[in-house]
Amino acid sequence: MDFYGRKNLWKFLLFLFAVLIGVATIWYTESFLDELRKQEVNKVKQWAEAMQAILDADQTTEMSFEQNIIKENNTIPIILTDENGVLIEARNVDEKKSHDPKWLAKKIKQMSREAEPLVVNFAENQRQYLYYQNSILLTKLRYYPLILLAVISLFIIIAYIAFSNARKSEQDRVWNGLAKETAHQIGTPLSSLMGWTEILRSKNVDPSMVEEMEKDIARLNTITDRFSKIGSIPSITIHRIDEVTTEAVSYLQSRSARRVNISLNIEEMAKGLEVMLNKPLYEWVIENLISNAIDAIEGKGDIEVRIIALAKKVRIEVEDNGKGIPANKQKTVFRPGFTTKSRGWGLGLSLAKRIIEEYHGGKIYVAHSELGKGTTFRITLKTENN
Repeated sequence: MDFYGRKNLWKFLLFLFAVLIGVATIWYTESFLDELRKQEVNKVKQWAEAMQAILDADQTTEMSFEQNIIKENNTIPIILTDENGVLIEARNVDEKKSHDPKWLAKKIKQMSREAEPLVVNFAENQRQYLYYQNSILLTKLRYYPLILLAVISLFIIIAYIAFSNARKSEQDRVWNGLAKETAHQIGTPLSSLMGWTEILRSKNVDPSMVEEMEKDIARLNTITDRFSKIGSIPSITIHRIDEVTTEAVSYLQSRSARRVNISLNIEEMAKGLEVMLNKPLYEWVIENLISNAIDAIEGKGDIEVRIIALAKKVRIEVEDNGKGIPANKQKTVFRPGFTTKSRGWGLGLSLAKRIIEEYHGGKIYVAHSELGKGTTFRITLKTENN
């Protein structure tokens, strides 16, 4: 069962919900701003009409109403010029810069892009042009929801990362504790088995039988050692990658079914390459990949382990001709809990990834997989050879 499938669905639904909230917020804000924009355009038109009325009036006409309209504009940037572009009046723009012809021409061009200038007619076909743009308040309101959504998104991302790290840390402590307790529990019967082998040896039991038992006891000791290292920083020492890999493959070759053909091919350039390894944990990874390959071929088929030399790196591949992994599952196989088997906890590949990438600074991934044809897992590690 893939325990991550439902969680990913919830993640998608929450993300979709967040997107809908963002779109709804921006749509509502834009409709609100559009109303404000219309009101500002009406104010500019009233300002232009007031200016035209003042220009057309004689000295005896009372123009206090029109003058108030002109004075009350304290937010909308306005530039009034004659037909030749000479500045007549500017409001709510930088007063010093407005007298700079270059700045004025650039500002007028910018305003023209935002809104068509209004024409003020007076005195026998003479014209003045009124340029305007959104007020500072309207501009701030336009960007406010975007800034707000960005801040909220940043907060959610930080909270999610913190929560995920805390949950992962808690899971790691559980698995580490379970692994160490398992190692401790295995240790007691192991000591007893070692005693029994000595008794059997003294009873003149067939030496070959005792020898095989000792091999299995040694194997259990290795497994116990691996479990005890989980959660701790393992010691890393230099090893020949061909020798360590050969030992891991040989163990499973002698204990696999007859119809399972496990082969090891070492490229000539890869022989003798030295890598910083924790031997028990690296062997565990190789054995885990081979065991998964045996399950994939369902007890009958070919498994090939290859060691290939690269520039300052070495590549280890485990290829089988089994049932393959679906494309949509190839990136999730290393997640804890992922398994296609009816038994097991789905921790093997997750631990393998942790061992290779966190402890050894390498990479492990599905290099290729095709349904009905097989899968290739690939490991890359840095070499110590120049």
